[in-house]
Amino acid sequence: MAGEKWSPRPYSNEEFLSFDRLKRAVTSRVLDLAEQMMGEEFPLSPERINELTSEEWLRAKEALRSSPGAREAFRKYLEGTVGAKVDNLIKTEKSELGAMGVAEKSL
Repeated sequence: MAGEKWSPRPYSNEEFLSFDRLKRAVTSRVLDLAEQMMGEEFPLSPERINELTSEEWLRAKEALRSSPGAREAFRKYLEGTVGAKVDNLIKTEKSELGAMGVAEKSL
């Protein structure tokens, strides 16, 4: 690794399937970078380790946000959340909606 510039590995979708996998992925990348840095900066200070960890955590979150799996999971979450909210609104305003011609079941 001597002389090589460290470059973060891209995250795979599998690394976002569980908190445990996410933790291992972030930890592995921080350790790789720390090992690369120890040639010039040893020992790494606790502040520097915290900085590296925070930076990698942000990279992981950004990769997760842009992943198709995260978008699909969030859409399912929204469907459930919005659906429940609309159900409550219907229950609250059922009489008024019925008076305006909204039927119980569609034809």
